[in-house]
Amino acid sequence: MFKNKNNLSNNICGKNVRKFRYENSPYLSQRKLAENLSHMGIELNKNAIQRIESGQRFVTDIELIAIARAFGISVEELIRQKDEK
Repeated sequence: MFKNKNNLSNNICGKNVRKFRYENSPYLSQRKLAENLSHMGIELNKNAIQRIESGQRFVTDIELIAIARAFGISVEELIRQKDEK
């Protein structure tokens, strides 16, 4: 597995994945998000979602697009960092 040598997060979308899960109405569990992604052909389990949210796992471009679609948002919204407008 690849690892960042600068000890930073392995992705920039993880915090937003968590944020959008909690903002979803009704609340979307990691397991339910993984299930929704599975219906799109993306096989991630709840543990992979947890590792994405905590920054421990890289996210592929295909996964990024599917996660954005699962939330009904753009990829840009998913990767937007807090200090960006």
